[in-house]
Amino acid sequence: MTLMVVGLSHRTAALEVLERASFDAAAASRAVSELTASPHVEEAFVLSTCNRVEVYCDVTRFHGAVAAVGEALARRIGVPLDELGDQLYVHYEDAGVEHLFRVACGLDSMAVGEAQILGQLRGALRDLHETDRGGGALDRLLQTALRVGKRAHSETSLDSAGASLVDASLARAEQVVGPVAGRRAVVVGAGAMSALVATTLGRAGVEVVVANRTPERAQRLAAAVGGRAAGLDALRAEVAAADLVVSCTGAVGHVLDVAVVASALLDRPQRPLFLADLALPRDIDPDVATLPGAHLVDLEGLGADLAGTAVADDLRAVRTIVTEEVAAYAASLRVADVAPTVVALRAQARHVVDTEMRRLAGRVELDDAARAEVDRAVHRIVEKLLHTPTVRVKELAEAPGGAGYAAALRALFDLEVAGAAGTGQRVGEAPLSGTVAEAVGRVS
Repeated sequence: MTLMVVGLSHRTAALEVLERASFDAAAASRAVSELTASPHVEEAFVLSTCNRVEVYCDVTRFHGAVAAVGEALARRIGVPLDELGDQLYVHYEDAGVEHLFRVACGLDSMAVGEAQILGQLRGALRDLHETDRGGGALDRLLQTALRVGKRAHSETSLDSAGASLVDASLARAEQVVGPVAGRRAVVVGAGAMSALVATTLGRAGVEVVVANRTPERAQRLAAAVGGRAAGLDALRAEVAAADLVVSCTGAVGHVLDVAVVASALLDRPQRPLFLADLALPRDIDPDVATLPGAHLVDLEGLGADLAGTAVADDLRAVRTIVTEEVAAYAASLRVADVAPTVVALRAQARHVVDTEMRRLAGRVELDDAARAEVDRAVHRIVEKLLHTPTVRVKELAEAPGGAGYAAALRALFDLEVAGAAGTGQRVGEAPLSGTVAEAVGRVS
């Protein structure tokens, strides 16, 4: 398998773009059918959530496949590919496997450590089977990703990472505004992390205002925590009346810029304002920290607060799990690539033995018992001769570059193995990771 991932997420694309790119089950099925009809794509599946849209493919040619997937996403969104290219990212081979495993563990989520993505991956696997596309390379990849995600959550306390960030934010806020009970907070955004923030604030006795671009989502979250909703057009007034502002929208570009915050501070000259930016990329312009009365903390600052804590240890542990699992998966693919060569070698040996036994039968008179005993003896000799090299070549194949040992076997024994000529080689000159704009620009 040669894996390629093309996608966009809250890290690279505006929320409006993500919403237009979203695939329902029927649209995803049509897209997969179109892509697999291309000569460049063997298999594909679509992972579509509120914060990401990604297409995973087993490809035969990198440039042709990345252009086909990029065009499919551009058509879905309704913009030319050259306008979308910088928002789309590409991961290739091991980098693509690592990306999926990080996604499965929740390391790439807006709310770090959230486990909802596992349900979405299970849905993608179910779609593969329901459309008779199961059993292939991507099926195995998805099952491995699910196992890696479950391992990350069972072996660590990663699920608590988001809550720890919120707790660290509240600790910082109390240093600025004092006890938070009875204070007013504006939560910008209505996604998973914002819901966690709003719930935590509500339990701490804070009056919560949820501001979001989509009023319905803001109203649902506000109702759940006993707060009220507001539109982004009222953000300046809400900030002016608040003591705390916590933003996590997933938008590309600043939701709160210096001008808005400076204007809001004019209405509250004697009261400090605490702002926490939990978004990646940032929601709040870092220059807001230079305004008198504004106290801004972001993920980097909160990460420093958590350094040396159990959360930091859990994040390191999960990254280690991902690294180990990527290496193990790559090794398993290399071993799988060697298997046809081993099968071909054993088949050739059986053919030679069978040919020689027929020749012996024509030259020497043997009864059935003697012929069977000779046949067993010759086969045992061949099996013993082949056992060590075939076991050893599988062991050697687990290491990077191990496909060269299988190639040596094919050359030494003149074996013909279908599709083996390209084993261990890249299907095209391509970056491990980058943007679609960069990749398509290399197509000649």
